Amino acid sequence: MTDALSRPTSVLLVGGTSDIAIATLHALRSPVLRRVVIAARPSEGRDAVMSDLERAGYLGVEAVDFDAADTASHEAMLDASFAAGDIDVVLVAFGVLGDQLDFEEHPDHAVEAAQVNYVGGVSVCLRTAQRMKTQGHGALVVLSSVAGERARRSNFVYGSTKAGLDSLASGLADSLHGSGVQVLIVRPGFVHTSMTSHLAPAPLSVTAEDVADAVVSGLKRGATVVYVPATLRVVMSGLRHVPRAVFRKLPI
Repeated sequence: MTDALSRPTSVLLVGGTSDIAIATLHALRSPVLRRVVIAARPSEGRDAVMSDLERAGYLGVEAVDFDAADTASHEAMLDASFAAGDIDVVLVAFGVLGDQLDFEEHPDHAVEAAQVNYVGGVSVCLRTAQRMKTQGHGALVVLSSVAGERARRSNFVYGSTKAGLDSLASGLADSLHGSGVQVLIVRPGFVHTSMTSHLAPAPLSVTAEDVADAVVSGLKRGATVVYVPATLRVVMSGLRHVPRAVFRKLPI
């Protein structure tokens, strides 16, 4: 359970090899953090993350196998993660960006992305919510995206998966109100990570560390939604109301 300063003693990173997940873990680190669970596929990347955390002096670091597309395995992943006790913060940070033109040319690839980003997210979020509601406390942090607020020609398949996940998390937040469980929806714009390194930066770009700081701030405030950067809240509010004929021509 979090201490008097709202610092977590245990954290589960679902998608634990992502840049944003690791940056968030570092931002949450404190003397009271005693257990860190990295949920990810067995890989050299996961091994490297585990080694880096251990060298950095993190205590109680462990790994559990996780495949976002294999929803039948998610219950076992959470069983293993919660086996040693309550989890204070669960960060849902997995997903694939993909390529819009590839999705249009190969619809099966789009289906696979939707299976990971949305269906996998539904499975993990709802199962985690059940456990946190039972334990009576905790925070479920869901990494969404402003790409889900309005479909754009350049990435509407990815955006649609984030729109679905965002809507699910929003409803989940309402359903858990008063239960002691916080749901925090994180809506960043373009984030400089290994997943986006091949793309040209967009306006108002941020780093994984910027997202991590927003997560920590949002958890402390008891927020339900945070935009990264914060100015995107105003920008997206305006873009939602731009006429379609105009929106279609915008260089975004």
